[in-house]
Amino acid sequence: MLGTEYSAACLAYLGDAAFELWVRKTLLSCGVGTSSACNTESLLFVTAHSQSEALLRIEPLLTDDESDAYRRGRNSHVTPPKSAAPADYHRATGLEALVGALYVEGFTSRIDELLSTAFADTISDVKRRHGCGTAR
Repeated sequence: MLGTEYSAACLAYLGDAAFELWVRKTLLSCGVGTSSACNTESLLFVTAHSQSEALLRIEPLLTDDESDAYRRGRNSHVTPPKSAAPADYHRATGLEALVGALYVEGFTSRIDELLSTAFADTISDVKRRHGCGTAR
């Protein structure tokens, strides 16, 4: 099983960092040219609501081990902030735990595959706004 040597909370903690790095790399590859614009665009990826929706898009694609890592994170005892719906926050924590478990095991290409699929529409929108792949 993925990442079983770590608690779900630790996997989510690590997954949050790995997810943030993925977002930053993705934004730069989409042609986002300033740190201010990166900070603005990153909000499309990093909120509990956006991560919750992303998880729902990829959930059918998860292997049994990946589903287990997600469930461990989702079911961990975390207190959602007032700014997030509890169900969204728990799903987002599960996604971060999944990313953390994949990262610990060295499956970074699987992280990229899942997150690129989960956020495909958002990535397309960012590319369109920042002229990636079009003449400037």
